[in-house]
Amino acid sequence: MGETAMGAAVLCVGAAVLLLGGWHSGARRAELMLAGGGEVGSGPPSWQETVRKLRRVRGRLRPEWWAVAAGLVLAVLGASVVPVVAGAAGVPVLRRLRLAGEARRARERRADAVIALCGAVAGEVRAGRQPEEALLRAARDSDGLGEAQAAVLAAARFGGDVPGALAGAARQPGAEGLSGLAACWRVAVDQGAGLAAGLDRLAAALRAERDQRADLRAQLAGARSTALMLAALPAVGLLLGAALGADPLHVLLHTGAGMGCLLVGGLLEGLGVWWAMRIVRGRRRCEDGGARVGRGERGGTWVGRA
Repeated sequence: MGETAMGAAVLCVGAAVLLLGGWHSGARRAELMLAGGGEVGSGPPSWQETVRKLRRVRGRLRPEWWAVAAGLVLAVLGASVVPVVAGAAGVPVLRRLRLAGEARRARERRADAVIALCGAVAGEVRAGRQPEEALLRAARDSDGLGEAQAAVLAAARFGGDVPGALAGAARQPGAEGLSGLAACWRVAVDQGAGLAAGLDRLAAALRAERDQRADLRAQLAGARSTALMLAALPAVGLLLGAALGADPLHVLLHTGAGMGCLLVGGLLEGLGVWWAMRIVRGRRRCEDGGARVGRGERGGTWVGRA
């Protein structure tokens, strides 16, 4: 076990050197000295420099890699490689959660941009511009069209199928409101209806949907926080045991009964968190689907009033 603890300590030191200075920090210092580009101090770094390095480390590390760092610390404290293995196993799960959160925030930003685009096009039309020119001017200051902006603007500039291009752009996550813009455009061109009035109603409907999603998220925040707090209680118990001198890490990592308790407790902990988050996501999908406005049953076609 002493060799295991020594190996874990070496891993910790190596990871710290890699994150703070990089593999080639010595080469960079030598190059700086030989090139005469600056002075290299021989004393210990100041606390400001240490803070800057720690901030760079935090910027380099994705949130999921903190599980490995925590596993290394626990491996040193408990003289076992089990925490390192557990931390490494948690990296894919945490990465998936991070990517899901980033995708959700990207969808929300795109939805806000679509609302802004609808309002901007309506304002340009009211100012007396033609719909194509209004779309060209409004799209300059908005990211509502996303990756399909070039195709939509080309269709508007050269007399192409603007509603079709908008419908294609609506397939992007968070840009579903562009299908409503396409429907309003088609009705305004084919039947001579007012495009600005239709876009105002569309923007109001999308804004109401966004506000309802935000209200639902606020309502679910309490349940999510409760689930996370309950998930953190075992760690609090370990800290209390260590403070009382019971050495819980030794019991969990170096005894048969402790290993069994650790395995069963970890499985139950993961199952409980998964079940709680599943309930929260199920309620969110149910209420979000009931609150979705302007979406038809066939292919996401807008069927609201234009």
